[in-house]
Amino acid sequence: MEQSLKNRLTYGPIMLLGLFALLWLDYWIQARTVHWNQYRERGVAGVGLLVLLLIVLPVATTELATLFTAERVRPYRLISALGSGLLVIHAFATQFPKFQAIAASTLAFIIVFVMLFAALRRAWGKQTQDAILHMAGTVLATLYLGGLAWFLVALRVKGAAHVAGSTVLILMILLCVKFTDIGAFFGGKALGRRKLIPWLSPGKTWEGLFFGLLTAAAVGAAMSPAIGPRTGYILPWWKGAIFGAILGGIGQLGDLLESLMKRDAEVKDSGSLVPGFGGVLDIIDSPLLAAPFAYLLFSLF
Repeated sequence: MEQSLKNRLTYGPIMLLGLFALLWLDYWIQARTVHWNQYRERGVAGVGLLVLLLIVLPVATTELATLFTAERVRPYRLISALGSGLLVIHAFATQFPKFQAIAASTLAFIIVFVMLFAALRRAWGKQTQDAILHMAGTVLATLYLGGLAWFLVALRVKGAAHVAGSTVLILMILLCVKFTDIGAFFGGKALGRRKLIPWLSPGKTWEGLFFGLLTAAAVGAAMSPAIGPRTGYILPWWKGAIFGAILGGIGQLGDLLESLMKRDAEVKDSGSLVPGFGGVLDIIDSPLLAAPFAYLLFSLF
């Protein structure tokens, strides 16, 4: 436990600094392309976020496929990774007016492409056994990773009204979700008594969850002044606190969802790429599930 905590305290800040650097690069690219007036007096948004997802999604696909294999569900990793990449590229392209006219049909084509190529891949080997499991696994992996990541990229480019864009929105989502984990960990260690779901995640407690949501609400309220007209949204501090708590809670559900898959696969972590955190899937599961809810909240309010 002490070694795991040490690894988290070591690699956590490193990943956080990397995230800040990436988002700064994202902002820098948008600022340097703002003179492209055909994009409604704004630059090209989300390049850094897109690059990050195109790097981590194939790794996450491999880890997710390993979990699925426990139940004989074997997605075609290459097809799923390609489909996930196409989905986040689609979200990135929705900021361009010329693409918006075909955005809906293109999105449908990507999903059909994944399902069709999974079927053709099975038929190519002249095999029908487990064809449904391969097709279903491939589509599920694509939608779970690429489909949820679509909302993250779409929120970034949708709210990019000016040079500053919606980089701060993405930062708010990630920080609310991850600080929920931090608050839940230390709150649970200090005051945790009642187990949340002992058969699924023995380390989680109701007290830890409360402190985690409280931490997320504080982060949301603290970041609300940075979200103003230039991001395309206006967020008072009290609404920022509510949004933070909601996103933190959804992030915890994402963590429990992956715990369910890991328990089924009888593994502790989805991988071992990052000491103290596990695999890539262990890191991105919560932000990915929170992304569509964040998109809905910012769209409504």
